[in-house]
Amino acid sequence: MSEFVRYDQDEDVAVLTMDDGKANAFGLDMIQALMNALDKAAADAGAVVIAGRPGVLCAGFDLAVIRGDDLEKKAAMRNAGVEALLRLYLHPQPLVIACSGHAMAAGALLLLTGDHRIGADGDFKIGLNEVAIGLTLPIFGLELARDRLDPRALNAAVLGATVYDPAGAVAAGYLDQTEKPDTVLASALEAAQNMTALDAAAFGATKTLLRGETVAKIRATLPA
Repeated sequence: MSEFVRYDQDEDVAVLTMDDGKANAFGLDMIQALMNALDKAAADAGAVVIAGRPGVLCAGFDLAVIRGDDLEKKAAMRNAGVEALLRLYLHPQPLVIACSGHAMAAGALLLLTGDHRIGADGDFKIGLNEVAIGLTLPIFGLELARDRLDPRALNAAVLGATVYDPAGAVAAGYLDQTEKPDTVLASALEAAQNMTALDAAAFGATKTLLRGETVAKIRATLPA
């Protein structure tokens, strides 16, 4: 579909593969490509799988922009990223994430938006490392983490900037299960296909009820 996100469809499941040839940074181009692909999935499919390139789902927001001097570009990327994450969190179709490797910072937040998350076993890093690299985790990240992570892991994950291996990420709440790297996508497709058996209207309405309060709380903080 674009040079950043490839769109494929397997029966009723749309597969959106993020691949910028590098670390899949969550920059403006990647965010826009992902949202365009999600629009197509909403129209043409019954469920969505988001996958990454081999070895990495997403390394987070583009650090060159975050640490750069272009305040307008920095704000545009942040605003687009927040809108994308909130849209994914409330996406009315089942959303399965095939975590093909590393998922750091905004990549870990992307995991938190999924209805089911399957990670690749291996020497991969998953976590919110903002505090460790001198950044304050914004409210939208804190609230997504509060909503989805195991409460017993929240302080270590957020304040301690703990970076987990895939098994630890399951325990903390970033992932629901792990698989061998070469079966992650197939397992994600199976999970998504199974979820299409659920009543679509009831699924979307229930997701809104379940997560709408968190999204409203986040949106109330965005002007600040």
